[in-house]
Amino acid sequence: MFKNQLRRLIPLILTPAIALSTAAIASAQEHAKQDSIISTILHSNGMVIFVWICLLATSVIMVTLIIQLAISMQKAKLAPAPLVDSLRQLIASGNYQEAWETCNANKNYLANVLKSGLSRIGRGKEAVEGGLAEHGMREATLLRTRNSYLSVIGVVSPMIGLLGTVIGMMGAFSVLGASGMGNPKELAGKISEVLLATASGLFIAIPAFVAYYIFRNMSQASIVHADDIVNTLVMDIPYEELAGMQVGENFAAAGVPRTTGAPAPASAAAASCPVCAGAVTVGQTPCPHCGSVLSW
Repeated sequence: MFKNQLRRLIPLILTPAIALSTAAIASAQEHAKQDSIISTILHSNGMVIFVWICLLATSVIMVTLIIQLAISMQKAKLAPAPLVDSLRQLIASGNYQEAWETCNANKNYLANVLKSGLSRIGRGKEAVEGGLAEHGMREATLLRTRNSYLSVIGVVSPMIGLLGTVIGMMGAFSVLGASGMGNPKELAGKISEVLLATASGLFIAIPAFVAYYIFRNMSQASIVHADDIVNTLVMDIPYEELAGMQVGENFAAAGVPRTTGAPAPASAAAASCPVCAGAVTVGQTPCPHCGSVLSW
């Protein structure tokens, strides 16, 4: 499954590099007598070089994000099958504390959401469902945050390319103003070179936006899948029998209050008065009912 997804994403990853290479080859063929694009960039002013460095950085970040999201957005990453089977067995057998410890040892969407529900198991069904919904929303937001960076790259990269084009055009027209229209072909070549920055920004933005929408839909499907598994795991828990149970770091079984400090002293034994048969405490004299002096 992952190989198929990665195979579909390879064109998105390679598009910026292929596009930049194609543009470079086309420019070199049209201006064979001129210096190469890389040489032109290196001999440009500091602002133009900075723009190209930013474009290169956004392209590298975009490829890195696409690879990371292709791995982390899979259903098997959010809800691993071995973990689901283990939790299903533990919950079915009533080992809720062990199930919580298993969730605590695993860091993924399913474990983090289910752990919050198990920690409220003694408060009833509504408390558990509230905890699952609250932490599910939190984990989903964190998961979608990384994908939003692709949208940022898609918006920013054309702006960076346009900035490089504007800076280059300013330089080209300043030369035109100083020397006039002595060589129109050279001026046209300079303008085509500075427009390459805008084209490069678009070549980065287009696959970034495509990947953003792919991963947005992919994350939604994976989150729904994981939520269905969580709801299935807690569906048959007998909440009434577990009232007062504390699961988590302060574990206490149902019906057994958690004590702190020294244990309470045992209550005194009870007996009956031999004269009036009234209830008295062992060692108590006289009898509180008939006033007889009792010997113990």
